[in-house]
Amino acid sequence: MRIFFSSITLIALVTGFFAIWNLIDDGYDKQNKIVVTLKKIIPSSISRKVRDTIFFVPNLKNRNDYLELQIAKYEQGLQGRLFSENKINNNKYSYNIKSFFLPFPSLDISLGWKSKKNKLRAHYLEVIDDKVLIISGEGETVYFKKKNVGDDKLNLKRLNNNLVKVINQKGRSLSAIRDIYYEENFIYVSILESYDKKSFLNIYKAKKNFNFLNFEIFFNSKDEIAGDVNLQTGGRITSYLSNRILFSVGFFGKYGAAQNEDSFFGKIVSINKDTKKYNPVSIGHRNPQGLIYLKDKNIIINSEHGPQGGDEINVNFLNKGKNKLSNFGWPIASYGIPYPQQDKSFFESRGYLKKSHSKHNFKEPLKFFTPSIGISEIAYNENKLYVSSLRAESIYVLELSKDFQFLNENRIKFDNRIRDLKYDKEDDLFLIIFENTPALGVLKFN
Repeated sequence: MRIFFSSITLIALVTGFFAIWNLIDDGYDKQNKIVVTLKKIIPSSISRKVRDTIFFVPNLKNRNDYLELQIAKYEQGLQGRLFSENKINNNKYSYNIKSFFLPFPSLDISLGWKSKKNKLRAHYLEVIDDKVLIISGEGETVYFKKKNVGDDKLNLKRLNNNLVKVINQKGRSLSAIRDIYYEENFIYVSILESYDKKSFLNIYKAKKNFNFLNFEIFFNSKDEIAGDVNLQTGGRITSYLSNRILFSVGFFGKYGAAQNEDSFFGKIVSINKDTKKYNPVSIGHRNPQGLIYLKDKNIIINSEHGPQGGDEINVNFLNKGKNKLSNFGWPIASYGIPYPQQDKSFFESRGYLKKSHSKHNFKEPLKFFTPSIGISEIAYNENKLYVSSLRAESIYVLELSKDFQFLNENRIKFDNRIRDLKYDKEDDLFLIIFENTPALGVLKFN
């Protein structure tokens, strides 16, 4: 009888092992409800021991596969070789997804999201006429002809620039790139730079030139952040009204700043290209990671990270609030909760993280995600909003009504963190920065 029960126990353990492994192997979905529930129940110290012991061999195999991919990326140099292509047909969408190598350092997931090293692993792209320009987290720039996405190689070209040099000449260092944007013959790059244990979120610009990019300071923030920061930064740039651009600014852990109209932090601001003066367009933001302006509709849409849960899509209907600054609630209103390591009494004593926005005179998000998806850049086309994600490794397609009400949602899973996303209307395709390898993704719906 004892042997019988021992056998049953062994079978149960083996079955449980493979059931859980199916969740964390190639098909691991960080938004899977079972995984989310287990993470709430099992202390992180225990889960780490399980990961490092029981799953050591499978993780080692995955690590070896990853290293082989990195070697292949290194050996092919600037070819930008196609290394993956899949045609997908499901009940909702039919599409083709390609992945091309990029010659930049890869993200190291094992270091965690606070890693200083990984700050320099966030890469961004921009479409400029018939070319695509990509900037690495370390400030290196490469480009390729847009038509090359139809071939098996991008044939990347290095484009020298003075970005790091001009930052160093100020006695500062590059901490992170936060976006790249092109408009009216100029390339804009948002930079998190630091010196003397302080950080600043600034914008540099260079005239379009595919021989050399000569950057100079465009917007020099006077508002400093303590320390060499990596979190709650924002930094997206996009078009706006004539002679102005929009710039998203995170709250950088300054909880009183997002609701203070006189503070630079926790805002989406409009910057005059001539005077460099800025005005807030909306307040109450935590960490705006995606930003677009729809000129024909006069609407600003932004995505932003919540705390633990509560990633948001916010829509600012500018025509409906001409004399009132839109306020999206942070930190008073949020559908997220404090992280486990945070003191809950800090939020409770200040009346923060109330669930309803509208009951406290703030604008409700168009859509919020709980658990968090690690929300990133967004794109828009024909009443569909495409929402990319880091943690969930997906693009969420939100279908909207003509008056911009949320109708339904569909998800496309890629098993790769998405840092940047651009829709190219001319070729009717999406260009993606996959962060893990890293790689350029080309998504084309059939």
